[in-house]
Amino acid sequence: MQITGTAAIVTGGASGLGAATARALAEAGAEVFALDLPAAVEQAGPVDGVSYVPADVTDGGQVQAAVDAAVASGRPLRTVVNCAGIGPSTRILGRSGPHDLDLFRKVVEVNLVGTFTVLTLAAAAIAETEPDDTGQRGVVVNTASIAAFDGQIGQVAYAASKSGVVGLTLPAARDLAGRGIRVCTIAPGLVDTPMLATVSDEFRAGLAAGIPFPQRLGSPQEYARLVTMIVEHDYLNGETIRMDGALRMAPR
Repeated sequence: MQITGTAAIVTGGASGLGAATARALAEAGAEVFALDLPAAVEQAGPVDGVSYVPADVTDGGQVQAAVDAAVASGRPLRTVVNCAGIGPSTRILGRSGPHDLDLFRKVVEVNLVGTFTVLTLAAAAIAETEPDDTGQRGVVVNTASIAAFDGQIGQVAYAASKSGVVGLTLPAARDLAGRGIRVCTIAPGLVDTPMLATVSDEFRAGLAAGIPFPQRLGSPQEYARLVTMIVEHDYLNGETIRMDGALRMAPR
């Protein structure tokens, strides 16, 4: 599928994986609508071809407004990338007591329900576009995590939410196949995003040392390149791809 001359939506698009992906899609010729929370949008620097849209992925009305803005661009909406997510760490039974139930719901609401909300509302818009010469209308790329498979101590909420993203990938691809829409998921490992910016160099080196090869953290740009490859590779569908340097997480 061609990226040039199309519209794209990227959630979590103001920083980290989302920002790198928005930039890569814009450089490939798409008009990109980068969704993020208002505070993140305010801090985002300008990028050619990228329009920032304040939106909470858990709010269906805000997501629909962002989808409408992409449709109004006049370019066919072809690509949707779900990068928005949160990852607090709490044990089921910790020193302060049982896991906060509202926190568990919040993580699932953002990471899983938010992903499904964007996927569903964007797919409805993509389904109304004219297909290309191969009958394809678009592709949705979701973001899981290797925690979906190797969840560590304290990651019960995060791992559960990301496992849900992995689990919806194949049935979503099957549901949308008749509309010419593909669905894939990327499960990143340890990637050098702003979430790791506050830790020491020694701690980062320790993380990198546990990765078989290449023995370093991944980069947001590598994630973005994988997104563009999935978009352009028409035979990739219903698949979750681990991007982790062969890392398998230990319990802690």
